[in-house]
Amino acid sequence: MKILFLDHDGVVCLSSEWGGRKQKIRLWNKNNPDKFIYGDYDASEIDVEYRFDNFNPGAVKVLNQILEETDAEIVVSSDWRFDCTLEEMQDLYKKYGVIKSPIDYIPVSLPSDCDYYWDPFDKSEYEQTRSHEITLWLSEHPEVTNWVAVDDINMSERFDEYGNKLWGLSNFVHTKRMNEGIKQVSIKQKILKFLR
Repeated sequence: MKILFLDHDGVVCLSSEWGGRKQKIRLWNKNNPDKFIYGDYDASEIDVEYRFDNFNPGAVKVLNQILEETDAEIVVSSDWRFDCTLEEMQDLYKKYGVIKSPIDYIPVSLPSDCDYYWDPFDKSEYEQTRSHEITLWLSEHPEVTNWVAVDDINMSERFDEYGNKLWGLSNFVHTKRMNEGIKQVSIKQKILKFLR
């Protein structure tokens, strides 16, 4: 089985779409005056299509090409996993025209769950956590033959001064340009290299 660990913001939900969820909340409030939402709210209080910014159509086109060429399955690594069920996420993918729905979410872990040195002053704490969660998912799925993680945060392998691996992912593609995400030149080819 081939797995594509997929983040959303900066990968398929580009910076051009950011802020759209605020407009969606206003629309939700207009259409549901008896369930008015403001300030901090429980995401489950509103329909899933109102909870997130939109996927970029061009990014979806590239994602679909990758899925068609590799027959990979999607496992969501995005923080969006905290605000909806897997079933709701699957519906959201269909709504945005993605040809395959995610099969799973990466697990949630805490710094104390990690088997490497955790530096609380290191700004890469977020990257370390997600990297660990992907590694944990892979350890629980030995049937995986090929995989790649795609994200706008940097989860590349990190080594100490002696060449010992500290943390990070070997099969990682970094989408550095949040306005281009997966559409960025050469990103598709890098992803395909890991999934073929």
